[in-house]
Amino acid sequence: MNAPVRPAATPRLEDFPYRLTDNVRFADLDPNQHVNNAVYATYFETGRVTLMKDRSYGLMPPGLAWIMVRLDIHFRAELRWPGTIEMGLGVSKFGRTSVTFDQVVFSEGKCVASAQSVTVLIDETMRKPTPLTEEIIANFQRWLRRGADGA
Repeated sequence: MNAPVRPAATPRLEDFPYRLTDNVRFADLDPNQHVNNAVYATYFETGRVTLMKDRSYGLMPPGLAWIMVRLDIHFRAELRWPGTIEMGLGVSKFGRTSVTFDQVVFSEGKCVASAQSVTVLIDETMRKPTPLTEEIIANFQRWLRRGADGA
């Protein structure tokens, strides 16, 4: 017999230190007239890339790049057009070569999707994972999700 599935606790936007807003586009809809499940990966990508590519945060030293190796999405409610979304992102864990993010999409105060994504730091020339530096980890500290210890 399978154990009962317990719904994950509903995320709170205020627990995510990095936030940005975007519009729901008509093109995001599927034949059911709600945002297609595949589009959420794009919303989550927008949050990660907007943070990581901002050179002022020091998260991408020269010669290094980030690649995503895992994305686990929890769809929580339908999202429709027209509307705006607020995306939140916070670091939940550091690995030897990776950073794990918790991410959310909110609409009208309600969490419509959450995700956990894992990105790995690689050497751009060799295309191989490379260990996180103390400087990179220090630069990520301001983006730790509330309640995460980063270990």
